Amino acid sequence: MHNILIIIDEIEFKYFEFNKLVTNFWFVYEYLKRGNKVSITTKNKLYLKKDRPFGLCFDTYIESNNIKKVQSAAVQSLNDFDIIYFRSDPPVDINYINATYILSYIDKTKTFVINDPIALREKNEKLYVNEFCKYDGLIPDNIVSSDEKIIKEFLFEYGQIVLKPTNRCFGSGVFYLNDKDKNINTIISTVTENFKTAVMVQQYLPEIKEGDKRLIYVCGEIFEYCVRKVATNNDFKFNEHNKDTLKFTELTPKEKTIQDLVKDKFEQDGIYLAGLDVIDGKIIEINITSPCFFINEINSIFNIEFEKIIIDKIEKYMDSKSTLKNSVLQIS
Repeated sequence: MHNILIIIDEIEFKYFEFNKLVTNFWFVYEYLKRGNKVSITTKNKLYLKKDRPFGLCFDTYIESNNIKKVQSAAVQSLNDFDIIYFRSDPPVDINYINATYILSYIDKTKTFVINDPIALREKNEKLYVNEFCKYDGLIPDNIVSSDEKIIKEFLFEYGQIVLKPTNRCFGSGVFYLNDKDKNINTIISTVTENFKTAVMVQQYLPEIKEGDKRLIYVCGEIFEYCVRKVATNNDFKFNEHNKDTLKFTELTPKEKTIQDLVKDKFEQDGIYLAGLDVIDGKIIEINITSPCFFINEINSIFNIEFEKIIIDKIEKYMDSKSTLKNSVLQIS
């Protein structure tokens, strides 16, 4: 039995007896069904005593096939947990950054942290794709800038672009822009906060009209189970989580090669869970903060229990690392 802590988002904590659309629901539920002790907390409930990390944590339990939390928090040392998932949603603001600082004090010889707090702090979800530039055609052309002239030059080179804030999620603040738009200056000024804040500016990929795919990466493997996220309500991008916007899809031969291109780098950076958004075989974003795995929808589409597959993979990975560590200690 493992002692597990899942750091969830504040809104999820407030409505913890929540719906099954949330990935964290399935993680808690599956771990509890396996007989583990599972606690939850939020990033604002983490703290340090000198160099020792603690949290105000709430035990969870299953009742009538749903999960619930106890009403009173208990102070727990973060080093007493076997596994800690840090799954607080963006924005990646100062409160988020401070939480990663606290998590960096965890003794990694005792506790497995998913994902590594240093990676979460340093590997921006939008910019991280640029660490894979060496693979031709794997990512769309892009720039990162707040400068009006540089962004306009990129716009007029490609004709159509997508502008993305670097610290948000779920399409918040993302704009499509073409070189014939009558509001070019206004849109660029708005997204860059009057040219003060750098944004990711990507080449527009026309295939987005068919939606983008969410590829699910867990501990070295991209699963064959994935969904296509399609736009609704006159938007060019996915921004509503419902059955009409999530469609069955399969990995293409090109997408199947992505696993071998990214897994060594992910392993090196301490990234064990990721959601890769892909259009036409190109990675447009790598979600590592709190990737949504659409477990409820994938279960329905593929008639599987995806939460079991994911947790099996994580436990197998941990067992392999533990075996390797013991072998090294014995040789030493």
